[in-house]
Amino acid sequence: MSANQTFEQSIQISASATIVERCITNQTLMHRWLNPALRCEPVGEWSSDVGAKSRFFIQIPILQPTLNSTVVKRQPGLIIWQFTGFFHGSDRWECQPTEKGTTLINRFEFTIPNPVVSWGFKTFAEKSTKQDMQAQLRRLKRVAEEIQVKESY
Repeated sequence: MSANQTFEQSIQISASATIVERCITNQTLMHRWLNPALRCEPVGEWSSDVGAKSRFFIQIPILQPTLNSTVVKRQPGLIIWQFTGFFHGSDRWECQPTEKGTTLINRFEFTIPNPVVSWGFKTFAEKSTKQDMQAQLRRLKRVAEEIQVKESY
């Protein structure tokens, strides 16, 4: 089994923590900033409540690897999804209000149990995954700040 890995990134957003949280937990808004190669579908009705389940499909031709996710912790400003599939781990999103808006912290912790998949990830996808996380945060920032401006008028 491979070692645990942690990727943590943050971004300052000029929007309220409530709006930033909505961008993370609303399925329609999520698809505006989520990596276009990912598709998230609920298992049953969409929800961000504890116990809610969804599937993330990585749209790679032929393979389409899937991650099953469950919301394991939820409180105002915080949501943690637990994942199983070709890797196991959690994705933590925390909104911390600041004087100028919100600091959003995304912490992705995971293990890849299959040594071949782990090697492939380290060799081909680790760097791009970190870059994609940062790009997602920038896209989420744009979406949240757009909403903040619209709701301010």
